[in-house]
Amino acid sequence: MPSVPLHPPQGPASGLSTSNPLPKLLQTPTGLAIVEIQGTINMPPPDEDEEPSPDSSQHVGRLVFPAYSPGNPEDTAWMKRVYLYIGENQRMTGEVKKLPKPLAVIRKREEGGEESQSQAAREELEIVEIVRHKILFAHRPEPVSQE
Repeated sequence: MPSVPLHPPQGPASGLSTSNPLPKLLQTPTGLAIVEIQGTINMPPPDEDEEPSPDSSQHVGRLVFPAYSPGNPEDTAWMKRVYLYIGENQRMTGEVKKLPKPLAVIRKREEGGEESQSQAAREELEIVEIVRHKILFAHRPEPVSQE
């Protein structure tokens, strides 16, 4: 049976690190989270000036944690209310839930130098982060005025 080496993360785990290769929209004050949306999102129309490319990602909206206090990271009251703003006119309200079983986010390990060239056929994986929470949006989007 084939096997692939799996390595722990290099350096201290920090969900707010600038070297994190994953989208910042998925980061919460405690690290990465899964976003669960039950329903349909009405996306804003694409900009006419921009040409879509296969490599570009789709901007869905922005996450806001209104009760989070950076001065008190131990407080979990911020988990009770999360907003996802979609475009300029929609807001979804959700909450952060703990996953029953944590998930590992893994990626192919990037090695530089001559060593990687000599072992080009060998793949290695590394753990990017352990996801322990999900953000659950169980209700329909609500309209928001631009005032």
